[in-house]
Order: sequence, then structure tokens, then C-alpha cells
Amino acid sequence: MKRTIYILSIALILTSCQFRKPEFVDFEKYKVTAGADCFQPYSIGNTSVEAELPGNTYLPGGMTMREYSDGVAAGTISNTGTAEGELRTTSTSMATILQNLIDYYNGDDVIQVVGTYNSVDENNQPVTLSGKIVMPIKGPIERYILVSHYTIGSNAEAPSNCFPLEAVLASKGYAMIFPDYLGYGVTSNRIHPYLSLKLTAKNVLDMFKAVKPYMEAIGRKPLHDDIYLMGYSQGGAATMAVQYAIEELHYIPDKIKSVFVGGGPYDIVATYDSYVTGGQVSYPCAVPLVIQGMNQSDKLGLDIKVLLTPHVANNIDEWINSKKYTTVEINKLIGTKDVNQILSSVGQDRTSSYVAVLYKAMKNNSILSIDFEPKAPVYMVHSMDDETVPYINAQNAKNKWDMSNIKYNFGHYGSHTYTAIRFIYSVSTLLKREED
Repeated sequence: MKRTIYILSIALILTSCQFRKPEFVDFEKYKVTAGADCFQPYSIGNTSVEAELPGNTYLPGGMTMREYSDGVAAGTISNTGTAEGELRTTSTSMATILQNLIDYYNGDDVIQVVGTYNSVDENNQPVTLSGKIVMPIKGPIERYILVSHYTIGSNAEAPSNCFPLEAVLASKGYAMIFPDYLGYGVTSNRIHPYLSLKLTAKNVLDMFKAVKPYMEAIGRKPLHDDIYLMGYSQGGAATMAVQYAIEELHYIPDKIKSVFVGGGPYDIVATYDSYVTGGQVSYPCAVPLVIQGMNQSDKLGLDIKVLLTPHVANNIDEWINSKKYTTVEINKLIGTKDVNQILSSVGQDRTSSYVAVLYKAMKNNSILSIDFEPKAPVYMVHSMDDETVPYINAQNAKNKWDMSNIKYNFGHYGSHTYTAIRFIYSVSTLLKREED
């Protein structure tokens, strides 16, 4: 019976869009630009939220919503940890969460605008980056939500090329801004500086700065000036970096209303150490991504072939830098979770002067290593069962920021991907509460 209910709920997700007629949109209005520093749109379209969720939305781990839904059991997961807040329930099924999202956003159409903007690369040289804006098709816009996306592998997963999971929130009155990051979208031919703290924050905020005059030019400026920040996984760490750039570096004058983060690698050193000491890497692609990202962003000049096994090092350009494969596919190509088959003996030796350079970069790019105390309210979620981003990240965040304006929500919420969907649902309920 449970399986039948589950299949029916997924079927509803996959078919609900077939009986709806899209609303008329004056696309010429959205082609307006306001100068070289403004967001430059190159693709504009309207769609319904439920039409995009099944097959055009990638989840953390590289599967589409449809692929993940097909593989998830219909059972429930009990929360037995010290959790508090929006995710706390006696038990929650994936089918229920998906259906609740669909029910709440059913019938809501959105505009998707893909475009480019100016920023800088790891050498502080000018670069054109891309991203997407998702907004309601009609009605006033309450606020901006600036979203930093989670780890992706293929360029197909970049926000400009798919429907970001977080975009379900847009139809209720938000202009959601999704930067692709350097190395994806129009710069997919370049190496992605994975987890580069300040560079990613600047790239994200440069899109926000470019989008604001664009939204004013098309007559859709939000009613309120304060903004929301949001991100999960890699996006969680990036979002905290964005908050730091706003509150401490004063990169933009805008005020933050609230910050929503989940499953973030806030402490890259602790994450890397957990792989080395544990002997197993549950998310194998993270190892070459971190090493290459630090080497690229901080210009370390390391030969990454010294740190990785030949099996990984000799294939990094094809598996990762080609941007052809999702993270789930990259993990399958790596084909092992054994640290000894991913990291060389040098790469596992913290006493090595060679590795010390890498560790210094990882520390410099960890938000928890920076003298920073968040000022705007933060809602932080992490599953104690997270197999991708070790729970030590959440523990270290709470130890450092225990007196900060942060609401911690840690509990046994299942896998990294499962918690991501729950996180989005939780944020939707928090937004409804804040705006009521």
C-alpha cells in the first residue's frame, strides 16, 4: 500500500503540468538591459514549477529529481537526534515531502532569465560569468533570494542549464538569483576553483550587483531592500562566505534579512582529515575537486599527480574538467571509496611539506578559520547521518558560533540528498512564517 501511494504521488508530479496552459508573457520586456555592468539576458522563458521539478532538476549527488524519486524507498525515517525546528517530525516520507512541495506551488508559473555579468577570475582578471534569475510570472516581488548552489560535476547541472531545486520558492513572490560559478555555464571550459571562499563570494555578489539594475529596468524591483541568502552543501559554505563578504568586507551595502544554510563544508581541513583518518571516502569526487580547487584558486603550483593516485590523476581532465559527467557519474568512474586508491601516500601525509601547502590553502578557504561572527540571523541544518559532508562541519560551526544569532537544526535526517529536499521544504515554511 505504501509503495502504491508513493508511486501515485510521483506520478502526480510527473503529469500535473500536462493540463495547464502557460500564461502570456511579454518577453520583449525582459530583454531590456541597463548598461555594460548590468545583467545581460540571452535566454528568457516561462514555465510552471511542477513542469520543471521531475526531470530538469538536479539534486546533490548528480541525479535528477525523477531519477532520485524512482530509487527512493517508500518508507519513512524517524528523527531521533537533538533536532529542533522546522524539520522535526516523528517520521517523514520522501513522497510526503515531494507532494507537499508540489501542492504548495501547484499552478504557479515563473519566468526564467538566463544571462551574463562581469566579474573576476582567480587571477583577478575580468571574466564574463553566467547565471539565472527565476521570478514569479506576475504580482509583486517581495525580496531577492541569493542562492549559492551545491556541488555539481556536469555543465548540465549549472543553474543556467536546468531548473534549480531551490527555484520552487520563486513563485511565491521572490526573485531568486542563481550564479553558475566560475567554471560552469559560459565558462565551462575553465577549471572550477572549488570551495574558493573569497573568489566564490565575489562571483556570487557580482551577479547580485548586476541583477539589481536589470530588475529595476524591467520594472520588477522588489518591495523590500533586505535580502535572503541561501545555500546547501558547497552552497552552504559559499553562502556563509557571502554573508562574511557583506557584513565584514562590505562588498555591497544591502542588508541581510535571514540566511538559510545546510550540509555545508565549513571546515575543509576537518573534512579532508575525516577522509584520511577514516580510510573511506563516501563522496570520492570531493577529493580531486578539493585538491584541484585549492591549487587553482590559491595558485599553489602543486603537481596534483603527486597527491592523487595515477588512477584518479590521469583521468581528472576527462572525468571532472570536461564537465560531461554528474557527480554521481564521476563517483562511478572513480569506482572506489578506498582512500588508498584515491590519495597517494604523499597526499595522506600531513607531515609532508608538500601537503602542508595544501592544508594552509584549505584553512584559508574555510569560513570557520576566519575571524567572523555572523550578525544576520542564520538557520543551519545538518544531518547526523550525512555521508557526503561529514557532521564534524556542523559540530565545529556550533562550537565556534554558539553565541551567534544562529538557530541550529541537527538531527538524524537521513542522507545528504534526502536532507537537501527536506531543507528546501523547511525554508519554504520559514519564509511563509516570516512574510505572514
